[in-house]
Amino acid sequence: MRWLAWLLLALLAAPAAAANPGTDGGLAGGRAPDRVLTGQISRADYQTYKSVPFAFPKGADRLLIAIDLDRQEERTVIDIGLEDPNGIRGASGSNKRVILVGETASTPSYLPGAMVPGAWKLLIAVPNIRDGVVATWTARLWFLKPGEPDTPPPTAGRGPGWYRGDLHLHSGQSDGACAPQSGGAKVPCPLFLTLQTAAAHGLDFVSLTEHNSVAHHGPLREAQPYFDRMLLIPGREITTFFGHFNIHGVTRPIDFRIQPGGPVTFDMIADTVHRLGGIVVVNHPRLPSDERCMGCGWTMPAVDPAKVDAIETVNGASVGAVGGAVSGPVDGTPFWRNWVAANGATTALGASDNHDGAARTDTLGVVGRPVTVVFADDLTQPAVLGGIKRGRVFIDTENVPGRHLDFTLRIGGVRTHMGGVAMRGARPVVLDADVAAPAGTILRVIDGDTIVAEHRLSGVRQAIATPLKLAKGRHLLRLAVLRDGQAILMSNAIVVE
Repeated sequence: MRWLAWLLLALLAAPAAAANPGTDGGLAGGRAPDRVLTGQISRADYQTYKSVPFAFPKGADRLLIAIDLDRQEERTVIDIGLEDPNGIRGASGSNKRVILVGETASTPSYLPGAMVPGAWKLLIAVPNIRDGVVATWTARLWFLKPGEPDTPPPTAGRGPGWYRGDLHLHSGQSDGACAPQSGGAKVPCPLFLTLQTAAAHGLDFVSLTEHNSVAHHGPLREAQPYFDRMLLIPGREITTFFGHFNIHGVTRPIDFRIQPGGPVTFDMIADTVHRLGGIVVVNHPRLPSDERCMGCGWTMPAVDPAKVDAIETVNGASVGAVGGAVSGPVDGTPFWRNWVAANGATTALGASDNHDGAARTDTLGVVGRPVTVVFADDLTQPAVLGGIKRGRVFIDTENVPGRHLDFTLRIGGVRTHMGGVAMRGARPVVLDADVAAPAGTILRVIDGDTIVAEHRLSGVRQAIATPLKLAKGRHLLRLAVLRDGQAILMSNAIVVE
């Protein structure tokens, strides 16, 4: 009788699961479908299968399908499946009305894999339709090119704000490990535990960055509807002999095999990432690059600086491993400061580099310690990545909600936001800080590596104005909030030319 209970549950759930949405709800960025398939079914089609052919074109890397069906109030039900030129790609019954199939990630029930151009088929089964009923089904198809949006995340629509996230995380999909239920030696740690810990720590977004792998993108897509308050960004840590760098927002496989005289270069990878709408972040640049940590430090040859979007100045796992002092030997701030001085504005960010998603301590290197706090127009992948590129970012090493650090420069009648570039001329300069940090901590105004002002904070959100006298030349103005000599909040910079 268990099968009967399951069948009754499926039939009762089917109308709600396949209800006509009325609009595309932002599918494919709101653009019109590339193909619309439609047909009718009647009692003569009861308990039969139909195959509806269509051509999948060259140049597309994903297929997005939205299914509509009328007469559901009369218990009409259709089941959906999909076949590509090599065989059945998946079947989801009547429980999903929006289906995505792609190279590295697909809607659960469907296999990711090569998107072979040619003859595909939409599979329709009719498990229930009453006598006298004629129902119409419609399938809207989008053939998505690389970089095109597919389905909006459940976090979309929250609007502009400061969002907290961790941009460097590993699970058992690469070298993340945690203790099993019975204790003992660590085992590959399930990705879901990392996401649970991130949600418990109040993060708004995370990026899973497995080493050179895209295998985790499917589980991320499967998990996103459950974690409907937290944006899950597909990421990857490109791990080379000459340094590590994260790419965010790209799911397409990319050759990572950089070697002397070889055909793959950093610039080639960065160009691909940018063409697909992603960003590139240099990781832990001041780690050693020898037998202690092979390829971890940044020694990458022939890099076009314009292709680097951000630099990881605080790597939680590394700082934790050398005693927890942010300003210690693995602090990436000097590398970033020199980079900006030589190449212009580049965003600084912090991330945990966590490898044990089950850990819930309050130390650097656990999920969310530190966090990157981004001002974004919405909690969506394009908005968060755009905010990072603009430098509207500060680092919170302790991930305490309510802490805040932002500033602008007033030069004459012109105001420049954090992350921007300002031209001084002979006009007076005033730095306006907006800060919320614990009472007794120190707000430090820094020009390059020179401290130009300090203010003791009261513990409430404060606006603090600091007049500055700047000599000719380029200046890198930034803020840090310190407690007991260690930074707990760090801003990005405004470059003054």
